[in-house]
Amino acid sequence: CHDRAVLLYEYVGKRIVDLQHTEVPDAYRGRGIAKHLAKAALDFVVEEDLKAHLTCWYIQKYVKENPLPQYLERLQP
Repeated sequence: CHDRAVLLYEYVGKRIVDLQHTEVPDAYRGRGIAKHLAKAALDFVVEEDLKAHLTCWYIQKYVKENPLPQYLERLQP
């Protein structure tokens, strides 16, 4: 469906998730929706004690703007 925001991810190891892509419909861009997706995904990684590989440029940007220790310590190169 074209009216939904999505965050694509894939488990690439037993405890490693690759956050691959965020997408927000044109009509909803600029409202902070991708920011909410990024935060929710990273909070999930922390809560589930996972490691994250950040393929998505937007989530990489989010982490640079919000360099919280609980996020940084879970990043996988």
